[in-house]
This record gives sequence, C-alpha cells and structure tokens, in this order.
Amino acid sequence: MSIDSNPVAPPKERTPVPQPRMRFGKWMRELGWRHLVGIAVVIFATFPLVYVLSASLNPGGTLTGSNVLFRELSVQNYVDLFSDPRRPYGAWFANTMIVGIATSIGTVFLGALAAYAFSRMRFTGRRPGLLALIIVQMFPQLLAVVAIYLLMRGIGEVFPAIGLDSLIGLIMVYLGGALGVNTYLMYGFFNTVPASIDEAAKLDGAGHARIFFTIILRLVAPILAVIGLLSFIGTTSDFVLSSVILTSPDKLTLAVGLFRYVSEETSTNYPVFAAGAVLAAIPVMVLFLWLQKYIVSGLTAGAVK
Repeated sequence: MSIDSNPVAPPKERTPVPQPRMRFGKWMRELGWRHLVGIAVVIFATFPLVYVLSASLNPGGTLTGSNVLFRELSVQNYVDLFSDPRRPYGAWFANTMIVGIATSIGTVFLGALAAYAFSRMRFTGRRPGLLALIIVQMFPQLLAVVAIYLLMRGIGEVFPAIGLDSLIGLIMVYLGGALGVNTYLMYGFFNTVPASIDEAAKLDGAGHARIFFTIILRLVAPILAVIGLLSFIGTTSDFVLSSVILTSPDKLTLAVGLFRYVSEETSTNYPVFAAGAVLAAIPVMVLFLWLQKYIVSGLTAGAVK
C-alpha cells in the first residue's frame, strides 16, 4: 500500500472582509428609531418609581418638595412609618405576606389539580366545564362584593374565625376564585407534557396521585411559578375585597392600610405613604427576580400545542 507523499493541505482560513460602516442616516432609519423608542419607554416606566422613591426620602412632608429629585435625603419617613401606633405598618406587612403566600400556594395547588383532571381525564362535561371557567372570569369581581359580604357575615355568626374581619376568611374568599384563567393556563401547559409518560408510569403500577405529585408537578414547574407569582401580586395589591372583609386596624393589609395615610381630609402624609409603598414593592420584586427564569417559558409553552 502506497502512502501519498502529497497530502491535501488544510484549507486556508478566510480573512473576514471588513463591512462598510453604515451611515448615520441609514442607521437611524433602520435601527436608531427603535433604540429611541425603547429609551423613551424605559424613562416613561421608571420615572414614577424614581419619583416615589424620591418622595419617600423627602423630609419636607409634601409631594411638591419632591419635584426636584433627591434634593434632600432623610429616612425620617421610614421611621415615622413604623412608629405610628394608630397605623401599625408592621402588622399590615405581616398580614399581607400571610395572605399572599397562603393564597398563592393554595391557588397553585387547586389550579394544578383541576388542570390535571381536565388534561388527563375524559369525563362528561369536560369541555363545558372549561368554557364555564372562562365565562365566569368575564364578570368583574366587583359585582360579587355585596354577596361576598353577606355570605361572610352569615358565616361569621356561626364560625367567627372564618367570617368577617378574619385573615382566614379573606384567604378562603381568594381561594374561591382560584380556578378560572389560572386553570386554563395550566391546562394548556399540561397538554404539552407527553401522555406517554403517564402511560409508562401506569404500567409500573402508579396511580393518578403518584403520577401527579412525583412526575407531572416537576415537569410543569414553570407554569406553577408563573401562577404563584400572579396570584401573589394580585392578592397583595387587592383593595376592594380586603377593605370589605377586614375592619380592625391591626388586621388590615398594606393596600387598605396605606390608603388611610391619604384618605383623611385634615391629615394627609404622602411621603410616609410613599415610604410604605416602596417597602411594599420589595417582596414582589424579590419574588419576580427569583422566578424570572420560569416566567417566559411558563407563559409561552402552554400556547405552543
């Protein structure tokens, strides 16, 4: 066997050809205007946040003194926020976290159970049930406030612990509306999980409960995170139901309690209100950053199939 004495030389690397620089006018027509629009949107969205932060650090006691951003810096508003015995901000913050966390966990659990049933089981009334969940959500929650108040007052006469002026009662009201759009979003995501996984688990003797808790929940973690985040934001910022059900000053949530700083005719303290709003936004921001990697996949994957 002869050996080729002239092996094929490796191909020479091509040197990149320098591209001509785009003229400013052409760049502005094709790309530049997009950057300008993006910068304008960012400024429009962040200015209220920066203004509220500046107002919370303004010791003047009025919002007009905050027109010049960060002209004076002081933490006195935050000190006043926690030192007012008539407005227990610490209790409001704790109540909001309790209601928000409990409601988001319950919403995720109940919604996942309903979505699994609609996605994996075939039963009479399955499609009308899905349609009913969407139709019910078309009516605003404000229409049911009077009925919810009367219902909670009647329950409170028998079981005071879950009636009016009770955090448990407020959580139960929120969980009463846990289905609906949340279930429909989860249903679309559950459909993206191959049914062959369930069939393989059933061949090994697993039932619906074991498949749901040990297999499916791990595969649908993105949509669970999204629903939990949306539920937490919705409950912590809710004002209507909280103001109707909760009445005691030490049982209010942040949305209702902070309103008292600006609702009185003779005493309005907007900088302290701004300080409370800044602190109230921290848990939502932290939760959003923690679940950020799940948000995009959780919102889009369910619409693929």
